[in-house]
Amino acid sequence: MKYRFYLLICFTILCSLNSYSQGLLSEKSNFTRQDSLRGTITPERIWWDLTYYHLEVKVAPNKKHISGKNTIKYKVLSAYKTMQIDLQASLTITKVTQDGKELKVIHDGNAHFIKLIKNQHIGKTETIVVYYQGNPKEAIRAPWDGGFSWKKDKNGNHFIATSCQGLGASVWWPCKDHMYDEVENMRISVTVPSNLMDISNGRLESVEDHGTTKTYNWFVDNPINNYGVNVNIGNYAHFSEIFYGEKGPLDMDYYVLKDNLEKAKEHFKDAPKMMKAFEHWFGPYPFYKDGYKLVEVPYLGMEHQSSVTYGNKYMQGYLGRDLSETGWGLKFDFIIIHESGHEWFANNITNKDIADMWIHESFTNYSENLFLDYYYGKKAASEYVIGLRKSIANKNTIIGQYDVNKEGSGDMYNKGGNMLHTLRQLINNDEKWRSILRKMNKTFYHQTVTTVQIEDFLSSETGFDLTPFFNQYLRDIKIPTLEYSIKNKVLNYKWTNVVAAFKMPIKVTINNKEQWIYPTEELKEMDLESEKSEIKVDPNFYIYTKKINNKSY
Repeated sequence: MKYRFYLLICFTILCSLNSYSQGLLSEKSNFTRQDSLRGTITPERIWWDLTYYHLEVKVAPNKKHISGKNTIKYKVLSAYKTMQIDLQASLTITKVTQDGKELKVIHDGNAHFIKLIKNQHIGKTETIVVYYQGNPKEAIRAPWDGGFSWKKDKNGNHFIATSCQGLGASVWWPCKDHMYDEVENMRISVTVPSNLMDISNGRLESVEDHGTTKTYNWFVDNPINNYGVNVNIGNYAHFSEIFYGEKGPLDMDYYVLKDNLEKAKEHFKDAPKMMKAFEHWFGPYPFYKDGYKLVEVPYLGMEHQSSVTYGNKYMQGYLGRDLSETGWGLKFDFIIIHESGHEWFANNITNKDIADMWIHESFTNYSENLFLDYYYGKKAASEYVIGLRKSIANKNTIIGQYDVNKEGSGDMYNKGGNMLHTLRQLINNDEKWRSILRKMNKTFYHQTVTTVQIEDFLSSETGFDLTPFFNQYLRDIKIPTLEYSIKNKVLNYKWTNVVAAFKMPIKVTINNKEQWIYPTEELKEMDLESEKSEIKVDPNFYIYTKKINNKSY
């Protein structure tokens, strides 16, 4: 399991001390008891540590109905006898057992409190079984709203998939639905009509033929977050290849609708290209034991661990569009590259609280840039990430609100990517930048983390105190503005629109000579050769500039 218990106290303290971040949130929301039960490490969660799930689900497509059970193994961390299990409305827990004895369950909205009978002894591993059924929430606009997508392919076959980021896995199966505690490994057994296949996470162990139905048994041999678990059901064709990576041979499997098989064989060549580039930048693919799968689904796509889902209609870019409007965004299939980048940032390194989801999305947004860098060079990559700035809103902070399952602004994507691109300029050494990204994935391998941990790591590795830098870009909506003027052959310059102690150096070109300047909020001066000296700020820094004409400070 990714979570280390002794870090929990530190995490709780850090969250409580995060008043600075919370005070700067530009959007206030009214949160409910259900939000707190969903987003908080409650007393009914903290005392037990997930070790194993066996999720068994029977899917009845014609009725849009599911039923089954989840066998949950856990290690007792402290003596307590009430356990919180999450399952969202429209699904019903029918019973819970331990050692064959049925247990009392107190229902509080989407949280369900199980009253254990036996004493719980510290260090011992115990098991409960949660039975459930119902018609799960149907996703209307997957993957943004989440739930089950009940579709059909053009031949009339059922084409079904789950997606639940943000909303939570408890929208379709009972679990400990909080990011901080990841199960160490799990089995997923899905029963479907016999003419269909289920593709889930990990490796296929067996297929049981029951005549009118088949059960597909999958085993995940790595820690996995709840929203990374998925069910994909369709009339699939399969092909595969071996990628010889940093840890040896890696199975890469592809499952697509049968009519798309030949098209996919050509289009999915981006997948091994992705793997080569990302192993270069981030280190070994984190889930060699489980392999890598790309699975066609009836929605756009999602980063399900070792079972990345794909619905970009076999187009380059984002459904055929270049989000950067530079041309570089059409050099790759956005969904293959972006969602696979999440294998390193979201699935390997995972946020403890969804408020820190920028750790997933900012780094993965920047992975698109690094893919371009690897194949087309640094100039192409820079043009791409700079081109994404036009969609940055700067209305709300990138970090969300803690303990209520509230993610931050959508700026965590393009603004977050540009923040990391700016950090790369500060490091000013591409090989060092690469080594930091690789070390980050090694240091936090299969772990859940906080923003503070990532900030501290990057400060330590770069040798800079990055606290003001992250306060500026993550916890504020202002963009640093370099204000300057030229008078009497003197350059006057300073930072405005910045948080306290912000003093980021910046690279400029003065009369065709590249150099660094070190602005602060205090006015600084530099002698120039001429009143007509030309100054250009390196556009790779995500800042604004403002020239003040004929101003005497």
